Amino acid sequence: MNLYLKLFFTFFKIGAFTFGGGWAMISIIEREVVDNHKWLDKDEFLDALAISQSLPGILAVNISIMVGNKVRGLKGCIISALGTVLPSFILILLIAIFFSKSYDNPIVERIFKGIRPAVVALIIAPVLTTAKSAKINIKNIWIPITVALLIWLAGISPIYFVLAGGFGGIVYYKYIDRKRKGNIKKRGE
Repeated sequence: MNLYLKLFFTFFKIGAFTFGGGWAMISIIEREVVDNHKWLDKDEFLDALAISQSLPGILAVNISIMVGNKVRGLKGCIISALGTVLPSFILILLIAIFFSKSYDNPIVERIFKGIRPAVVALIIAPVLTTAKSAKINIKNIWIPITVALLIWLAGISPIYFVLAGGFGGIVYYKYIDRKRKGNIKKRGE
């Protein structure tokens, strides 16, 4: 199949069959992009996920653009992004046409109440997978827990934590790099 069509239909399927937003889509995106099509490896996917979360906009669209760019450049970006947003656009259009008449329908209310717990599970699964891939362990688990609590309880914007994490990463890896170069010099002398 044409690679553009493969990109479009892969992201169309992701957009059409996942509910709950970006985090709920992550495990499906990873399965399609990393496991099935091998457009990205696991580390590239984690990097794309980190960048996509840091950028403004919809997580799934940001990832689809990055994958499309890697696979087919600018045209791949456009095709992947269209595939991701088109199902939502169609669904919202249909809801605008039909749902306003049935909003108070008890069956529709029950459907949405039934979807909510599934969305929570869809969000928790990629969080655990990402934590494992990001090598969150007993020594550093305090970082995401502290950040989550500060965002939730203190109402601090996640943007500050993204910026602090980026700055901390630069400082930490410069320190590690300087330490490594110092050890190489000592061995060389």
